[in-house]
Amino acid sequence: MRMLPRPMPMPLTSRAVVQVTLWLCLALMLTGCGINNIPTLDEKVKSAWAQVENQYQRRADLVPNLVETVKGFAAQEQETLTAVIEARSRATSINIDADSLDDPEKLQQFQQAQGQLTGALSRLMAVSERYPELKSNQNFLALQSQLEGTENRIAVARRDFIQAVEAYNTEIRTFPGRLWHGLLYSDMPIRETFEATAENADQAPEVEFQ
Repeated sequence: MRMLPRPMPMPLTSRAVVQVTLWLCLALMLTGCGINNIPTLDEKVKSAWAQVENQYQRRADLVPNLVETVKGFAAQEQETLTAVIEARSRATSINIDADSLDDPEKLQQFQQAQGQLTGALSRLMAVSERYPELKSNQNFLALQSQLEGTENRIAVARRDFIQAVEAYNTEIRTFPGRLWHGLLYSDMPIRETFEATAENADQAPEVEFQ
């Protein structure tokens, strides 16, 4: 019986090319299945949170000059001025890094402290109504305008953060993200968010500007 010639073994280099090609095809298939969605959305959450912190810090940085300006015209309003200073101190003492975003208690403390500063600033603006010279002071007007703009930026940053968290949490809870979370990203938790709804998340806090 005539023996058929045995096929020549595939050269090592050719075999390596085939293996690399198969791995690339597999990687492309997995990418199309959303394997990278969870870490990508998580990075968006962290980026959105950084903007929230930046805007709150921007507001905190305006407070000392605002207090000094008001003090120059209304030094007798010491109780209100002290309340603003103390509220600012509490607000800036609570820091949340990206790794602490899944801590609901700490996020609530942060939100409460910022809310207290918002309330204190609102009372300070109300006090300014009793001092016409203060209301017409150019430095005060400039600070008032910057504060109003910052409150709007805070509202936008909060809205973007809420939406980013919603997208991330939805990906983890739905297919195929739920599958990838169980297989590869089980250490990435559900993220907490502000206690706000989508309808009012983009509204600035009520700080009265006259």
